[in-house]
Amino acid sequence: MSVSVSKKASNRSSQPTTIAWRYYVVLAIVTLIYGGLLARSAYIQIIEPDMLKKQGDMRSMRVVANTVQRGSIIDRNGDELAISVPVETVWADPKIIMDNDALSMTEHWQALADVLGQDISKLTTRVVRHPSKRFVYLERKISPAMANYIRELKIPGIYLSKESKRFYPTGEISAHIVGFTNVDDKGIEGVERVYDQLLTGIGGSKHFRKDAQGRKIEILSVEAPQEAKNITLTIDQRIQVIAYQELKGAVQAFKATSGSVVVADIHTGEILAMANSPSYNPNNRRNTAIHRFRNRAITDIYEPGSTMKPLTALTALEFGSAKINTIIDTNPGWMRLGGRRVNDPINRGKLSIEEILVTSSNMGTTKLALSVPKNFLLDKFFDAGFADDTGTDLVGESSGMMHDRPRWSKFELATLSWGYGLAITPMQLARFYATLANGGIKRELSIVKTEQVNEGVRIFSQANTESVMAMLETVVDKHVKKAKVAGYRVGGKTGTSFKAVAGGYGNDYVGLFAGVAPISDPKVVVVVVINDPGGDLYHGGEVAAPVFSRVMKGALRVLNVTPDANEKLAHDNTVINNTVIKTIDELRVSALEANDV
Repeated sequence: MSVSVSKKASNRSSQPTTIAWRYYVVLAIVTLIYGGLLARSAYIQIIEPDMLKKQGDMRSMRVVANTVQRGSIIDRNGDELAISVPVETVWADPKIIMDNDALSMTEHWQALADVLGQDISKLTTRVVRHPSKRFVYLERKISPAMANYIRELKIPGIYLSKESKRFYPTGEISAHIVGFTNVDDKGIEGVERVYDQLLTGIGGSKHFRKDAQGRKIEILSVEAPQEAKNITLTIDQRIQVIAYQELKGAVQAFKATSGSVVVADIHTGEILAMANSPSYNPNNRRNTAIHRFRNRAITDIYEPGSTMKPLTALTALEFGSAKINTIIDTNPGWMRLGGRRVNDPINRGKLSIEEILVTSSNMGTTKLALSVPKNFLLDKFFDAGFADDTGTDLVGESSGMMHDRPRWSKFELATLSWGYGLAITPMQLARFYATLANGGIKRELSIVKTEQVNEGVRIFSQANTESVMAMLETVVDKHVKKAKVAGYRVGGKTGTSFKAVAGGYGNDYVGLFAGVAPISDPKVVVVVVINDPGGDLYHGGEVAAPVFSRVMKGALRVLNVTPDANEKLAHDNTVINNTVIKTIDELRVSALEANDV
């Protein structure tokens, strides 16, 4: 009995201890939970509140973009070369399509596939592959007629959105200048790429908050769009058409690999036309060979051949080792320099500088080149810009190939003097002849119209360049009659060069002609390059000069330049009449003196 009483007393004494221990454990757990919640609340609201704000904004805030249409590219007269036209894009919402069992509308899907020019199985696979996605492109930038047809199909989950598409009204004629954009309207080639940022502009946007019913309850901000800029080129599309058509015809007629034409304003450096053949259609580039995209007038380099002989003659005049009336003895018609032979086709004997250019004498040109110090000769070639780009800023422009090495043999200097041992672009050649024509002032060429005056820098004296220009007129009058333009005085020089291959030169040619008109007041320079003509005719005077004549004729007429050939004829007749009168007077005086005796 006493034992049981003691056990009960013992249980009573230990019971409060057990209850207190459990109480403190529960209290600690509750305290930790509330402490954790408090800490989490403090962390979310004080330290990192952006997450909740972001989630709230995602539910209530919306942004509407205000896109800007890409700017236009126009020529100097305002004719459109690149514009943006409204189109629509077809896209699908796979989730809605699957929820509405729209794929069961077989005939409608077949009609959709037919109008898009796609296989129906591939079209539906793009939808089935991602059934939970909310956006899949089906076709970008379709015509309004196609869009209306698709809209009438009324397929659940198929939608149309408005976009713009680039269109090039001039097609292949100006393709290499203007370039093109990709499907997202980003410039890829030509002016489209160089001035992509200006043409694109910056789209605007409107930020607003909506309620649960989708109604606008607050406009948060409005960003005004920055309108895209239009680009005005220096190109005259009328001259561009003439240049391209004449070049394309010549490349086909002479079975050439390619060709280029550059037309530029002599006094401003503005490019009036720049054509290449073969070209491409920028509105439909599918299955177009990549090499057709190349703007050969600025990317391809050629050894310019005899078109460099006027520069050599000018260099001798500038140094003073030759005068206008200097006679160069080319006998016996050949010479050896360091074991290498320099020769003319025949022994031309003694030649004036003008006759050297008319006959295109390698012997005469070599002797003029060797009459000046090496560094002076090389400096003049570098001054002419044959190691620099022309300033157009077009993508891919080559700076040519002009070696800047300390050691040059006499034979290397000789070949340089008649256009071998360097390689330049048609654009560089045009800039040099423009420099000759405007009195020795070199200007950068430009493709975009600007109000800034292109002052240029003088690299040759005016007197010597005018003398060389007079010689180039004689070259055309006496030697390259195919380059003449009816009614105008024309000066220029042909060039024919072998194409370099590994280890030397092959059997392919490049025919060139560079010239200016009118000589009395030079306005326009035209350069024509016919690459690798495949027929029996390959000399520059045969394949390039006729193209020059027709392009120059068209350009002068478009620019309304007054003919000057009659002025020269009248001047020559006056000189002849004065000479005859003077001779008659001298004979009369002689007769009177004889009678007096």
